[in-house]
Amino acid sequence: MFERISMIGLGYIGLPTAALFAAHGNRVIGVDVTPHVVDTINAGKIHIIEPELDGIVHKAVADGMLHATLDAEPADAFIIAVPTPFKGDYQPDLSYIQSAANMIAPVLEKGNLVILESTSPIGATQQMAEWLAEARPDLSFPQTAGDDADIQVAHCPERVLPGHVVRELVENDRIIGGMSAKATEMATAMYKLVVQGDCIATDAKTAEMCKLVENSSRDVQIAFANELSIICDKFDINVWELISLANRHPRVNILQPGAGVGGHCIAVDPWFIVASAPEEAKLIHAARLGNDAKPDWVLAKGKAAVIDVLSANPSRSMSDIKVACLGLAFKPDIDDLRESPALEITRNFGGLGCQVLAVEPNIDALPAKLDSLPIALTPLDQALEEADVICVLVKHSAFADLRDKLPAGTALVDVVGL
Repeated sequence: MFERISMIGLGYIGLPTAALFAAHGNRVIGVDVTPHVVDTINAGKIHIIEPELDGIVHKAVADGMLHATLDAEPADAFIIAVPTPFKGDYQPDLSYIQSAANMIAPVLEKGNLVILESTSPIGATQQMAEWLAEARPDLSFPQTAGDDADIQVAHCPERVLPGHVVRELVENDRIIGGMSAKATEMATAMYKLVVQGDCIATDAKTAEMCKLVENSSRDVQIAFANELSIICDKFDINVWELISLANRHPRVNILQPGAGVGGHCIAVDPWFIVASAPEEAKLIHAARLGNDAKPDWVLAKGKAAVIDVLSANPSRSMSDIKVACLGLAFKPDIDDLRESPALEITRNFGGLGCQVLAVEPNIDALPAKLDSLPIALTPLDQALEEADVICVLVKHSAFADLRDKLPAGTALVDVVGL
């Protein structure tokens, strides 16, 4: 049924998914709008950091089971994994999904399956099906024809942890939400080619909401931990010791605080619920605001440390001060900077006029948004040696022995409990 599978979007989710289907004997067409991504994959290489993925991609390309292209090609199933950001007013932006739908519409054939994997607001899967129907009036879709539709459509959200994507794509349960019973059946059959976990059937809207709820639950729990860290700082209490003690209670499991919340999931998805139910989603909204405010608190702590250095050294100016920001990614041991609070904190330090030494072992160059600021990508040892203030923003394993390397007298702001 699925001799050829097309993956639309070859990012942090799309590429591993495409590679695993190819590794399990399916011919996979990877589609992306970025020529560099397409060229890199066709050379048997990868453009992201993800353990084990490089070897899988290399073999799949060498065996002729995976190739990348800028244009959609005919296939039996199409999986869409494109970004779903929000607009400036926290409203969902479905333009990438619409573009993907318009891209595949011309090559759709009777009997095809289209799956939306992108984390989406409620109703996005049906909206995608409507766009497809508008582009292909010669075909029927499940919103009008149900099980008898020429093209079946389903939603199946990804639920993987960066750094463990290859394993979790295989082991984790999948939620399969078809717009018809036939769509659910077809999507389940396709995912079972790779997935060892359970494939659990539901409808499309419930599948969409399930992913939003999973990430919103995490966001609320992190907001509690972040709020605790601010309260504990006020009373000079070690928040990490406090959480460790509290978690010894058999029914308590408090998460760890940090610089904020980043990434394309937890920092974004709760806003989809808030946008759909603004009067009802009060706790979810409050958690989002609290986590979004944490980077400002971290920056204030860093500013205070800089002021202390200037007060102790009246002959020095702000431009003489060096601040080391350790970590730019949104979580440990990955290269993903999307919605990263650490990146935003670093950018704001650069705006103060001091020299910023950005330490991020998982990237080779700083993002363009930092180009105009006095921020330099710097090796860890050099940053520790030169910095007047050290801000630990991400708990990378490369920073594990930091305590032993800290120069005496250097001001330290550690928001991850390293």
